[in-house]
Amino acid sequence: MAPAQGPAARSARDGASGARPASSASSGASGASGPAGRRGRPRSEAVERAIVEAVVRLLEEGVPLSELSIERIARTAGVGKATIYRRWEGKEALFVDVVRSMEPVDPPLPGTSVRDDLVAMVEMLRRRGLAKRSSALLHNVFAQMQSYPQLWDMYHHTSVVPRRERMDEVLRRGIASGEIRADIDFDLLGDLFVGPMLVRTVLRPGGTPEVGSAERIVDAVLQGVRPPR
Repeated sequence: MAPAQGPAARSARDGASGARPASSASSGASGASGPAGRRGRPRSEAVERAIVEAVVRLLEEGVPLSELSIERIARTAGVGKATIYRRWEGKEALFVDVVRSMEPVDPPLPGTSVRDDLVAMVEMLRRRGLAKRSSALLHNVFAQMQSYPQLWDMYHHTSVVPRRERMDEVLRRGIASGEIRADIDFDLLGDLFVGPMLVRTVLRPGGTPEVGSAERIVDAVLQGVRPPR
């Protein structure tokens, strides 16, 4: 799978430490073209896939980000360092795109009810946690973000924020329809729905949230945040 492109590389241009500046990067729309396309070169999905898989292997082997040099990645992927720098401006941008490429694309929400939409989003967290490779990467990402706050900022901007905005839209619908109380702290409200599943998939290594857990989480939270009758 080719890496997701655009936001991470642009974030790297905005100040990633140690990143090599690109000489001719354009400001195209996020995800509209691959990293090679930003430099006017033909996209080579095979090369990008080899680079991504090399990073994945190293991460799954427990190689810390501090030791994940471009030289080591290039050697593992069987490419030259220049090939990587033509596509990413540094290891931080590459690392974020690798994580994004391992995450499944969020499906359209059913739109049948606020509850159904919330269940669909929490279920996506469960499925993401069940994917062995993405789960391993996620554990690695969170562990290393303690030392690389900029890495978290990049990942948060490209992956977490869009999902949170999606959930916020559903929660606003629930408040407008009277299904959710309007006096609850809005940020806390979102955390109440996603927090339990994140604990089960991220903070409990080897944990396997069972089928139906998304429904139980959403129903329990909705019961507590409904307006009094």
